[in-house]
Amino acid sequence: MSSKDQILQKIKNSQPNIVADLPNLNVLGSDQFEVLDTYKTVLKNIGGDFIEVTNYNEIIDFLQHNYALERRIITTVPELSEVAVLDWKNEDPHLLQNVELTIIKAHFGVAENSALWVTDDILGQRVAPFITQYLAIIVNKKDIIPTMHQAYERIGNQEYGFGTFIAGPSKTADIEQSLVLGAHGARGLIVFLLE
Repeated sequence: MSSKDQILQKIKNSQPNIVADLPNLNVLGSDQFEVLDTYKTVLKNIGGDFIEVTNYNEIIDFLQHNYALERRIITTVPELSEVAVLDWKNEDPHLLQNVELTIIKAHFGVAENSALWVTDDILGQRVAPFITQYLAIIVNKKDIIPTMHQAYERIGNQEYGFGTFIAGPSKTADIEQSLVLGAHGARGLIVFLLE
């Protein structure tokens, strides 16, 4: 047995034999706030924006009136093919450097920090939400949950290759104690809250 194996075996044998039930965290804040209102407030406070929509046509209309459609817009959402390109998922990720807007869907959102859960099966390419100038994410209002405790319960048994929470645009505050948006990722985030 190698010295590494001996050390690991000693650690394994030295574990305390404590069995205690974990506390029930489901009650933390779940009934103390209005989920959708909290989500919108937190998103605004961290530099993001939201638009409430009832269908994909309203999203298309908003994009046509607020984004330069002649610039490169990509999406993984087939309903938005009128305003965005769908056939980019197999491109070399370096070729995505000129993307102006990326539009994706989220599995769900979290009210307490406005985070949106996305995985590689809906991203197209992992780099897409980080290399784009601007990011738009669609989430169903009914899929916004109160707390991260509930979020981790929800994703705990899922299988995915890559998953991340995205909350607001890219930001840093370590440059002379000033908040800078878009420092190392999307300069802006808009969330389409879908009925």
